[in-house]
Amino acid sequence: MTHAGIELISSFLADSHLTNGTIDQRRVAMDESLASAGPPDGVAIGAVTLAGRPAEWVVPTGVGRDRAVLYLHGGGYCIGSIASHRDLGARLALASDTAVCLLDYRLAPEHPFPGAVDDAVAAYRDLLGHGIAPEGLALAGDSAGGGLVFATLLALREAGDPLPAAAVGFSPWVDLTQTADSYDRLEAVDPMISRASLQVLADAYLAGVDPTTPLASPLYGDLGGLPPMLIEVGENESLLDEAVALAERARAAGVDVTLRCWPDMIHVFQAFPPDLVQEAAESITGVAAFLADHLAPSPTTVGDRSENS
Repeated sequence: MTHAGIELISSFLADSHLTNGTIDQRRVAMDESLASAGPPDGVAIGAVTLAGRPAEWVVPTGVGRDRAVLYLHGGGYCIGSIASHRDLGARLALASDTAVCLLDYRLAPEHPFPGAVDDAVAAYRDLLGHGIAPEGLALAGDSAGGGLVFATLLALREAGDPLPAAAVGFSPWVDLTQTADSYDRLEAVDPMISRASLQVLADAYLAGVDPTTPLASPLYGDLGGLPPMLIEVGENESLLDEAVALAERARAAGVDVTLRCWPDMIHVFQAFPPDLVQEAAESITGVAAFLADHLAPSPTTVGDRSENS
């Protein structure tokens, strides 16, 4: 590995509980490592409730909530929070000039599958119920949150709900069997993800459910009819092969898919400080362009919505 910023981050990860330890230790480590810095200037933060779950609007100055990105945080369905992903959500909001809503979906093992899917589906419907058209909505997420994006799309499609305009997955975890060849091939260069560490989280989330169940592992679902999707993955991460497989299967099903594989990058590199990893900023800029291409423009007159919208 020759990327100076990635080498520094890898050294930090080796000394933390973020990639190993108990679920409780990982929860603390993620919040401490990613929630230490406040969001960047230029956004307003507001706590809300979506379908009974805590959520948070991250809205650039002067931007309304008539269109939005519903963001689903990563953490293996067991860790992560609004606080841990506020900075990433804010950078996405600023780059895309679009409101981002971070959802605090229920976590395993306290709330196993399909709790996270149910919460994401309900939150999406709540946003529609508050007047945001599906053409003005996108789903985005990282890691397990990225997998949850695609699981949510499958659940919405099967229920007959109108689908959002676009979907974005950063390093999406879409196969909870942990059988991809890239786990072995890239083990030596991936400082964040291993088959063993993910298996602990998968077991807690699945609670005995077949890991190939499509709403748990969207890679095994029928992907036909889904909206345009952008999938981003690092070439030095263990989830590389399943991200590529998801793109290939979606494309074969007739979905408009953009796949970007980033040299030297590791799992969810977009969450790292851009001053250490310039590629994080470049990725977010590209996502903003993707959203601009697919989200409906804001109405001419935008009214600020109530706190519980």
